Parts: sequence; C-alpha cells; structure tokens
Amino acid sequence: MRFAHGLPVGRDRNSAETDLGIKRTSMNKMQQLLYSDDTPDALATKTADDTGHRVSVLFPLPLPKAYDYLCDSADKPPIGSFVAAPFGPREVVGVVWPSDDGERAKKKSKVQKLKSINQVYDAQPLAADLVDFIDWAAEYTMYPKGAMLRMVMRVKDAFEGPRMQTAFAATGEKPARMTPQREAVLAAASTAPQSAGQLASAAGVSEAVVRGLVGAGGLLKVDVDPDPPFIAPDLLRAGPMLSGDQQYAADFVATIIERDEHKGILIDGVTGSGKTEVYFAAVAAALSKDPDAQALILLPEIALTLPFLERVEERFGAAPAPWHSELTGAQRRRTWRRVAEGQARLVVGARSALFLPFPKLKLIVVDEEHDGAYKQEEGVIYHARDLAVARGARAGFPVLLASATPSLETVVNVDEGRYEAVGLSGRFNDAQMPDISLIDMRDDTPDAGKWLSPKLVEEVDKNLSVNEQTLLFLNRRGYAPLTLCRRCGHKMTAPGSDTMLVEHRFENRLVCHHTGFSMPKPSVCPVCKAVDSLTACGPGVERVAEEAKERWPNARIEVLSSDTAPGPQTMRAVLDAMKAGEIDILIATQVAAKGHHFPNLTLVGVVDADLGLAGGDLRAAERTYQLLSQVTGRAGRAEKPGRAMIQTYQADASVLKALASGDRDAFLAAEAMGRQELGFPPYGRLAAVMLRSPDEAALDRAANAMRAAAPLADGVEILGPARAPIYRLRGIARMRLLVKTRRNVNLQAYLIDWLKRTKPQSGVRITLDINPYSFM
Repeated sequence: MRFAHGLPVGRDRNSAETDLGIKRTSMNKMQQLLYSDDTPDALATKTADDTGHRVSVLFPLPLPKAYDYLCDSADKPPIGSFVAAPFGPREVVGVVWPSDDGERAKKKSKVQKLKSINQVYDAQPLAADLVDFIDWAAEYTMYPKGAMLRMVMRVKDAFEGPRMQTAFAATGEKPARMTPQREAVLAAASTAPQSAGQLASAAGVSEAVVRGLVGAGGLLKVDVDPDPPFIAPDLLRAGPMLSGDQQYAADFVATIIERDEHKGILIDGVTGSGKTEVYFAAVAAALSKDPDAQALILLPEIALTLPFLERVEERFGAAPAPWHSELTGAQRRRTWRRVAEGQARLVVGARSALFLPFPKLKLIVVDEEHDGAYKQEEGVIYHARDLAVARGARAGFPVLLASATPSLETVVNVDEGRYEAVGLSGRFNDAQMPDISLIDMRDDTPDAGKWLSPKLVEEVDKNLSVNEQTLLFLNRRGYAPLTLCRRCGHKMTAPGSDTMLVEHRFENRLVCHHTGFSMPKPSVCPVCKAVDSLTACGPGVERVAEEAKERWPNARIEVLSSDTAPGPQTMRAVLDAMKAGEIDILIATQVAAKGHHFPNLTLVGVVDADLGLAGGDLRAAERTYQLLSQVTGRAGRAEKPGRAMIQTYQADASVLKALASGDRDAFLAAEAMGRQELGFPPYGRLAAVMLRSPDEAALDRAANAMRAAAPLADGVEILGPARAPIYRLRGIARMRLLVKTRRNVNLQAYLIDWLKRTKPQSGVRITLDINPYSFM
C-alpha cells in the first residue's frame, strides 16, 4: 500500500447554480429558477447610477446566487459580513458575498434603483476560506449557495448577540451585619459573578438574602455575557505515554502540521490500538503552532460525543466546545459565537460542525471515517468526510481520517497516492485481538422458536460462570421486523408506505422506523378480521432479550437500542453500567458497536450476521465487514482475552471468512476488484436522481421523459428509471435513475445539461445525490 496525499476523486469545479433537492420545490419552479435569465420580480436587483457602496448579498434561502444592494455606510462592509436587507416583502439576514461581475454586466440595462441594506451587524465576518468552501460545496453537491449558507447560519440570534444578563459580584466589603447565610453567599460570589438564582443555590439560601447583600454593599450588580468563554485547552498538559507505533504516527502527523502542508492522512489502526491519542497529539501540535488556530474533531454519532467530551477534557484540562443536535438553543448560540470569535479553539461535534464559522481552522479530524452517519440524507445531501477533505485542501491544512476499518474510497486514495497513511498494527498495552469464529446455523440449529445457537449458548454459560460479560449483537430494533396474519397472510405496513411495521412488545405497539408511525398492536387482522391471528416473524433485540431472560433468569440483562434509550443521557447510563460491570449480558444494536471500552467484556455473539448482506447495495459487504469488525472488537480490550462468535447461514460468504481470518486487506482487494470491473465508486462516479410525487401516473411519465431526454455522452451510463426499494413513503411514490460515469467525466456538468433538456412535470419533485450511500 502506498501512502501519499491528495483529494477526493472527482472534485470538479462546475457552475452549479441549481435549486435541486430542496423539499417542496417542484420540477417546474426549480427549472424556472435554474435556467431563466430573469430575476423574479420580488427579488429584483437593478442598476447603477446610485450613490453608496454596491455589494452583493447571499441569503440563507434555496437561491442560487447573491443579489446586489446599496450600502450607505462610510466603509464598504468586507466579504463575509452579516447584513440585514429587504428581500421581497420582508427583511432577511444575509452575508456580503463576492460579486459576480459577469452577472452584474447583464444587469446594466436595468433602470430601477437598487434597494439599500438596512443594517450591518457588528459580528465577526465569515472567513474567506469558508466563503470559498461554501461556493465550492454548492457546485459539487449541486445545491444552491443559499442552501449551503443556511447550514452556517442555523443559530438565529448569534449575529446580534444575546441580551446581557444581570449578575452579582462581590465588592470585597462586608456589611456591618453578617450572618452565616450572608457569609455563604459572599463566598460563592468570590469566584465569579453569578445570577441571584445561582448564588442562592450555591449558598443554600433564598434569593432574598442575595438581594439584601446588594443593599448592604456586599454585592454589586454587573452585566455579564450569558455565553461564557470556553476555557483554553492546556497544550502543555502531558498525555499518556505513547507506544512506539503511536509515537511514530504522532511525529509523522506533527511534521506535516509544522510544514503547513495539506494532506489527507489515514490513521489506520485496529480496534483498541490508540488512534485517539495519536490525533490528540496532532490537535496539540496544530493549536501550539499558531495561538489563533482552531481544530475540529468530527464524530459520527451523538452517543459517542458525550463520553468523548469527557475524554477530551481529561486530556487537555478543559472541555471542548460541543456541537450536536441535543444542545439547547442557548448552548448552540454559545458554541457558534465563540467559534466565530476564534475563542473556541477546539470543537467536538457531529457532521454539521463542519459548517461552523471558524475564522482560522487548521486541522480537522474525522473519527470513524468509514461510518455511514457522515452522509446527510435529508435537506442538503452531502458526505461530511468528503467535504472535510475538500475544505482542508482548499484552505491548505491537514485532515486526519481515523478508522480501524477504512472505507474503500479512502484505501484507494491511499493506494493511488492521494492520501498519506500511518498504521497502528497492535492493541494498546499489548491487549490481544479477539478470536473470531463462525457458527454455521445450518449445522448448529437453535431450538424451535429460538435464535441463539447451542454453541453460542454454551459460551455464554461459560462467561457467566466466571463473572465475565457478554454482548449479544443484533442490528434490528424492536421485537420482530414483520407482523403478518397467520390466516390470510396480510403484512402490516405503515399507512401510505411500503414499510413493514416492527413489533415493539415492551410497549405492545407496531412502529415504522422510516416514517415514525406508531399504533397499538391490534387484536384483529384488519383484512380478514381473524382474532389473535397477527404473529411476529423474525427476531429483534427485544425478542433475543426475551430468550436470554428465559435461559439465564438470574443474569443481569439489559437491552440497548435507540428505542429503549431514546436520549443520550439514558443511553449513557446503560453504557456506564456496562463499563462498571453492573450488567452480565447486554443485548444491543449498533449503538454499542464502536467507541466504547468495557474492561470485563470477553464474549461478543453476533446473532444475525447475514442481515446486512441482503439487497443490492454496492457497499453491502463493505458495511457488513466494518460493522462486525467494530462490534467484535469490543471483546478483550483489557488484560482478559476476548472471543467473538458470528451466527450465519452464509458461512462461505467472503466477507465473513475475511472477518474470521482477520485478513482485511484481502477482503478489500477483492472488493476493489469487483467495483473496478463494474466501474462503480471509487473507480467511477455515481449520482442518484430521485423523483417523487403522490401521483404515480405523473411520476411514471416524468421518469420516462427524463430518461428519454438524457444526452448521449462518452463514458456515461444511465440506469433506470426504477422504483425505489421502498416505493411508497408517507403517501409519496418514488422512482430513481442512476448516472454512472468514468472518473474523468464532469458529472455535475452532465447533470445540468440533462436537466436543461428535461420538460418540467407539475407535481413532481426531484432530488440529486452525488455519490449516493443509501439506495432505499
């Protein structure tokens, strides 16, 4: 494997002023915006003989370009400044954007006067590299610039800043009359100004005592910013002693940081090898090199974010700025403002943290870079890993990609010299990798109505006898994935959808995991009216838990999934109990598969390894390998050796044989060969064109007409139209075309040309997805 640097395949800079993929935008309206030379009347920007500074303003709306305004201030606001301006019938906050001189020249013939900007905010302008990145990302993803900008401007009250809050500070003077209650309040106030409620709570008194101290001269009212600064990370704080492999990797990355080079760098290490400490060292190096530098660590899931924040605080002596969907509005405002001011130097967050307004971002770490959660599937569709690498390339700083099971795209970029790579071949502190074996369910058949094979049951018995923990893994929520009538065969589906209702026996409900629909489980079949005829088919984690409790009634058993632990705090409680040894058998979905360390976990049993291999997803085998590698890697991470047993009906499948043998490179080589022969990513380029409509006849006509309008081009193949595997969802029917091209084809330019040739169909909506990951 060769290790060098580079960029993602196919990052063409195309003109992509398009309104594709925005919800509730019809093909007709979308194409009018895309290809008309006229600006809509409500948005008209006109001419040129006005006084004042002429500036272009981009609004966080699904519009493809900025519009011209006049600014009457003495100084022209710089690019990236936040401004308020009239837009149609309302005032909208936007950003001063680079002017499109070619577009401006077209408007010279217009005669009406430009509208004026109403206000220029006293807020830190967006950095030039972020403005450039938004322009590039809009072209690459084929979403309008305004839609990309909206992801930066999600915090509504951050531009003006919050109202100052009243707090109370100690004056240093003690009133003539002192009491133990007053002493306690003054002691609490001596550390920092606090609100009356905070002081009262800290001192264990009423707020009346606090306010009495103001009148007595012991406390002084002061105004404080409700968004306190983040404590700077202690970059001199010693981390743990690194192994030889870790130190080599840390030094390698530090050298690249010192040289101010852009590199995509893969940190390739087995589970438990200490990749995190390597990139912590890289964060310290990047922040030490420049006192204004900022770093971003991306994590794929909220469940990983909360414990990770504690780990960062332990390493650097200060909590990082967090960014994820569970933050309150005030917390999000604080992080956004402090990032924009350059005061939050280290940020840990989910994929959308990539769009925070960093003024001097100098390092991005993408942990678990292979994880599918980095792909945003709704709204603006993008892959955070790919955009992170592009952002680093355009701004000239390194991007670290960490994984025990790197994506094939990343591996190929390394092999072809686009990325560098460093490897960590062994577990930290000489812990051993788990012994992995396959259980062929055709030979080791469970009892009727059961799902655990005799071999796996025997191993769980052994673990319980020596007080060691077991993880039973099944990536399927609920009790059973299918509910049908024994009498007539009717399958229970969600209203207006082709999605099966999953039984959740703990709540006695049927739930659709795609639409969120939920209903009590009926006692009568809705078709044939047979009583008590609805039966559960197949296992989910709840059904495996039911079997486990029957087999091991004295064991401490818990279920962990996004249903049983819907919030991060509940999930954290279960994971902490597992880590503390308070659970004997944990039955879990993928939420327990990665990023967790359970010292006494020595056995992992995979209940249904074949689950991810079904369907026609081109990444099915790769995803199965990644997920099962991660979950089996939870076993034996401390001084006790671990083992993993994988139940399967496809014991000869190459991906499962590779898992058992530990030969990851052979699996990836075979996977790469198959993709290369078919011309699929990363050896070709792929885009999905999804059409949606409640009118199936109109959808059919639009899909066939679009296929007929596809321009002929060398190196381009159109697949479809075909119904999506889940054809109806929430009453909307969906059809898909796939565009497959050679790597050297300008995919975005081809798609724009194709859409120009397509006649709009009323009531049909369209979404584009460059390099799709989901085919449902």
